[in-house]
Amino acid sequence: MIAVAPLADDAPHLLVVDDDRRIRDLLSRFLASEGYRVTTADTATDARAKLKSLNFDLLVLDVMMPGETGFDFAQALRTRSTVPILMLTARDAAESRIKGLEIGADDYLSKPFEPRELSLRIANLLRRAQPAVAPPAESVRFGPFVFHIGRGELRKGEDSIRLTDREREMLRVLAATPGETVSRVALAGPGGSVNERAVDVQFNRLRRKIERNPADPLFVQTVRGIGYRLVIST
Repeated sequence: MIAVAPLADDAPHLLVVDDDRRIRDLLSRFLASEGYRVTTADTATDARAKLKSLNFDLLVLDVMMPGETGFDFAQALRTRSTVPILMLTARDAAESRIKGLEIGADDYLSKPFEPRELSLRIANLLRRAQPAVAPPAESVRFGPFVFHIGRGELRKGEDSIRLTDREREMLRVLAATPGETVSRVALAGPGGSVNERAVDVQFNRLRRKIERNPADPLFVQTVRGIGYRLVIST
């Protein structure tokens, strides 16, 4: 039995859309135990009706539903709303992930998944959806390195470290939310233009340029099963 503590008044409100009652119930109990306010829907029609009367901070949306699929519903929703969407599906093909991102989903998680991973992804999406409270930093420092975000320039003292275009873009994504975990999907480029295995290869190359021991990195760290984070100096 999952214990559920009293919810905070400002707890984020999630809409879980899945035609499988067992999954809806499990997700509802687990996410409530993580401090979220949860409403469920079993079809796209049901979800659309609830969206008309309630405000939600994020949708957890299953792809394979009878009638209107999760893909169809997300595409229609994106014409009038920017609410973050995390899609769930039994499909693990790259084409399905790319389609979900192309129609406007913010993240993608294949079934079966670890509940803790779902919670981390939701937390990351909610943080990214919050309005900025301060102008972004022009640069970040990690160890002896300084990365100038706008220029895409990495320096070690007076020396400039040569970066490929992909390394520069991946560093920019990490530097935008230093210390936070960024999924491989988000690091794969617009529309998933680079597959997730290639992301790992590119980070291994980047580490050889900046880490004293690439096998035990201090700055660009792997978050197992999810993605990467940049550990900056304070």
